[in-house]
Amino acid sequence: MRDDKMVRSTTVLAVIRDGRAVMAGDGQVSVGETIMKQKAVKVRFMYKDNILAGFAGAAADAFSLFERLEGKLEKFKGNLTRAAVELAKDWRTDRVLRRLEALILAMDRDHMLIMSGTGDVIEPDEGIAAIGSGGPYALAAAKALMAYSELDAPSIAKEALKIASSICVYTNEQIVVHEIVAKG
Repeated sequence: MRDDKMVRSTTVLAVIRDGRAVMAGDGQVSVGETIMKQKAVKVRFMYKDNILAGFAGAAADAFSLFERLEGKLEKFKGNLTRAAVELAKDWRTDRVLRRLEALILAMDRDHMLIMSGTGDVIEPDEGIAAIGSGGPYALAAAKALMAYSELDAPSIAKEALKIASSICVYTNEQIVVHEIVAKG
């Protein structure tokens, strides 16, 4: 990333526990040291509401990447892993895409992946992943809550983001939690 501030301006956390898959994001948009917006939506549903995706970094870049990810999901009929790998290939090799400054965290009911412009597609070992400035704080809090509480996935995500917001100046308590609901 060219400007480190671009990726340090949010917190997005994904949690899978007991068959429940959730993603949470805060609402703060910061430009440098200034808070520009309190209630931004950084997590959205994709591909027939079977995929959740969140971003950290430049919003315009993230929206461009979201569109491309949606296209890949359509092409590969909702196969998140295949779509993510293909997006990462394009992102790494395309001259225009390479300049985009964002990270994407995407998940379905079984997998979560972090994608970057360097071609990385990382699937965490545990059912928890986080990106953004408050990501390390939210990740640590979620791991502790996972190990030492009986909280469900939505509660872990919300509480972990609250903890991150109390530490990270680029994260606020305007938390949105979305859950992928099993189709029955």
